[in-house]
Amino acid sequence: MPESIIKDSLTFSAAAICTAFSLGLGLLLALAYRFKNRPSKNFLIALLLIPSLVQAVIMMVNGNIGTGVAVLGAFSLVRFRSFPGNAKDICFIFFGMAVGIATGIGQIWFALCFAVLICIIFLAAQAFGERKEKSPVREKELKITFPEDFDFETEMTGILSAYADTFEMFKIKTSNMGSLFTVDYFVRLKKDVSEKKMIDEIRIRNGNLPIVCVNRRSAAEEL
Repeated sequence: MPESIIKDSLTFSAAAICTAFSLGLGLLLALAYRFKNRPSKNFLIALLLIPSLVQAVIMMVNGNIGTGVAVLGAFSLVRFRSFPGNAKDICFIFFGMAVGIATGIGQIWFALCFAVLICIIFLAAQAFGERKEKSPVREKELKITFPEDFDFETEMTGILSAYADTFEMFKIKTSNMGSLFTVDYFVRLKKDVSEKKMIDEIRIRNGNLPIVCVNRRSAAEEL
């Protein structure tokens, strides 16, 4: 393990070097995440600043139990509000925190090597995932609304069997005071089938009520 640049006591020069590394590595994280992604401007700013903020907290504590308890109490008063993020968003938040902890204890070379290694792995995994995504997604989630007098348990079997290799009904919900049923299916489509033809055939049976068809991959991205 490389030796920490913070010795017995924290000096201004050591704090300045750690802060510079934190901001530089935060910029590296933001650029790596932005590559072939479309994050919001606020999220990129957060990735840029998180390492230096965590580093400042670690330096303030610096082995002092009383200070650590005070900082913990201050952070417990903050209530974070945000829209649900996907797995990559949360992973990079923890990534930035890990880098900030490393720079906060003066392990700047470890932080640099760790950040570069994880960014390389992330970019390689993303490139590999893009190659996989070029093939058409055959796994779908179907959300279909039926009138209450429609026997969807038997009527839909014939339609979905014609277009899908496998299908499974996993959720049923009533609406409009019980006059409508909303049924969710997992569907694995056959090769080269037309989604439009399948939806058109379902529309004829369900009286042109709403139908939603989404990729299972898209639905599974959020935690």
